[in-house]
Parts: sequence; C-alpha cells; structure tokens
Amino acid sequence: MSRQFDDAIVGAGILGLAHAYQLAKRGRKVVVFERDLMACGASVRNFGMLWPIGQPAGKMREMALRSLEAWLSVLHSSGLWHERTGSLHLAYREDEAQVLQEFVRDSDNIEADCEFLSPQKVLECSEAVRPEGLIAGMWSSTEVCIDPREALERLPAWLKEEYGVQFEFGNTVTHYEPPHLMAGGEEWQANHLYVCSGDDFSTLFPHLLREGQMRRCKLQMMRSQPLKETWRLGPMLAGGLTLRWYPAFQDCQSLPALKKRIARELPEYDALGIHVMVCQNGKRELTIGDSHEYGDPSEPFDKGKIEDLILGYLNTFLRVPELRIASRWHGTYAKHPTEPYFLSHAAPELTVVTGAGGAGMTLSFGLADQVVSEILG
Repeated sequence: MSRQFDDAIVGAGILGLAHAYQLAKRGRKVVVFERDLMACGASVRNFGMLWPIGQPAGKMREMALRSLEAWLSVLHSSGLWHERTGSLHLAYREDEAQVLQEFVRDSDNIEADCEFLSPQKVLECSEAVRPEGLIAGMWSSTEVCIDPREALERLPAWLKEEYGVQFEFGNTVTHYEPPHLMAGGEEWQANHLYVCSGDDFSTLFPHLLREGQMRRCKLQMMRSQPLKETWRLGPMLAGGLTLRWYPAFQDCQSLPALKKRIARELPEYDALGIHVMVCQNGKRELTIGDSHEYGDPSEPFDKGKIEDLILGYLNTFLRVPELRIASRWHGTYAKHPTEPYFLSHAAPELTVVTGAGGAGMTLSFGLADQVVSEILG
C-alpha cells in the first residue's frame, strides 16, 4: 500500500470530502484520515438542507450556488437520494410578512430567485402548512434536501471508486512536518495537508484556532418516525424565527423591529438561539430543529425544555398526522465570531479550513473549490 500522496486531508466530514473531491478530480493523489470509524460529527447531525437562500448577496451566495451545482453533480453520479423541494418561509405576523416582502422586492438586486406568496398560494405549495393565521409566505425554488447520514456513509466509497481517493478510518493524524505525516504511529508522506477537523481545536495546530477565536456551538435536533406514504411535506419549511437567523435577511430595514418583537415576546427563544425549520427525507422522516448554545458544549445532557420550545413553535405553522419523535440528538460545530468560515494558509504546505457553522452542508463544495483553486491555480 502506497503511503505517498499529493494531498492528505484530516477529517471525513463534508468539508473533508468536498476537498477530496475537488482535489481528486484535478488529478491529485489524495488520502483522507478520519479518527472515527466513520464521520459522526456535525456533518451527520444536521437537517440535510442545501440552503442557498440563507446566504447573503455577493460572494457567499455565489459560493453557495457553485456548491449546489457541484452537489447536484455528485448526487446524480453517486445515486444518492436527494429532492429539489425548494423552500417556504412562512409569515404569521405582519412584521414577518414585511421582511419577506422587502426581501423579495430586492431579490433581483441580490440575485435570489424567490416569490412573495398569498396564503392561498402558500397552501397550494404545501398542504402541511397550518392555514390558521397565515398571512404570507416566500417561495424559493433553489433549495435541495439530502439525507446527511446516507451521504456521509456512501460518499467515501464513491470517491474511492470514481477518483481513487484512499480513506484511513480510525486513524488519527498527530503530527505534520512537510512532507512527513504521522498517523496511527506510522509515517506517511503528503506534499500538502488540509485540516478539516470540525470542532476539534486541540489535536492539530491549536494555536491557529485560538488566534482565530474559534468557538463551539451546540444544537439540539429531532427526527420523527416515518410518516404514511400518502403524506409528504413538500418544500422545506421555515418559521418566522428563522428570519432573524440567516444573514440573507440582515439588510432588510424591517428586520430590527421583528427582532425586537421576538426578544420581547419570546425571550427564551432568543436566549437559547432557537429558530424552527423542518424537512422530510426519502425515508419519510421529518427532521426538526434547532437551537444554538455557544460556549463549552461538553455537557452530554440535552435539555427537554429546548425540545418543548421547538415543538411548541413547530405546531404554530405545521399540521402533521401522528407526529411521533423517534430520535433526539445534539451536535456541535465550529464557528468563527465574525467571518462565515475559518481559513488559514499557515504554511505553503498547510491549509486549515473549518468553521462554516450551520452552513457547512450548503457551502462545502463551493468553499473547497475556492480553496483548492487558490492553491493549485
């Protein structure tokens, strides 16, 4: 077995896999090291929403759309389940409708393909939306739903078969002095090392992550039992709380008033960073979430209160027969305090990239394309 490579990647989460794809399709010889027997971090503990509508105009939305294009190519080639569901943002209060209307009015300028909908049009898009009190909605056709568990399990085998990427699971990289790399007590060689190790701030180059002021975010999510075959959610749904969360809406002049109203009426949702979204995968399960607690996520116990708040708010906009929760979990991801991701070219042979936060699935392939293009030209 060869232990000499053009590039080595630390981490088989979605950023690591995206870098492996972008490098290998350029003809590079690539090995991926993953300390666990399979990726089990934030990349498998999320909605599976490819969500360009949440990215602000300009560089980040362009990256999200490039990423989506690459995603679709990979999904088609690998045969992974996906559905181009689109998304609906729902408004049950006048200030929520104002934000959506303002966003759609400026959508040509910010390169977002979306439409402001009447309540009747919203219900035509999804019968799962609760009609009582519905004022308006916003439709976007761009968003795609995948199953992150399936994707992270099957993509390594596809990358190996399609591009010859070698995977070393259960193997931790502990040292890199170009071109020598130590993993599992054995020496390997790689001309360039890409560290995509998520929220692991201590194993490799911790000083870079400390200097970057990286922090962790803990989130709680749920998944339902499969619903009957005759019932489909349709578009992925986001409630009014989501408008204050994604940077796409940050320039809407009506947003500050909405934020003040939510802080006044729903202080617990603000304190726990809760906004509520839902999607349905190919197994007919609903994925529901989520919360955001910043700081030390080492406490292993989830908060029942957070689950109650999420489900309580979900009930204000979703009507679903026999919703029964089958699984609950929490995840942690890395987040930069001010930037959309963390990128450090610490040395000519070393690149550290992490901290895409809650947009990791959406941005992964576009961010990897940018990073690899900068290095290889």
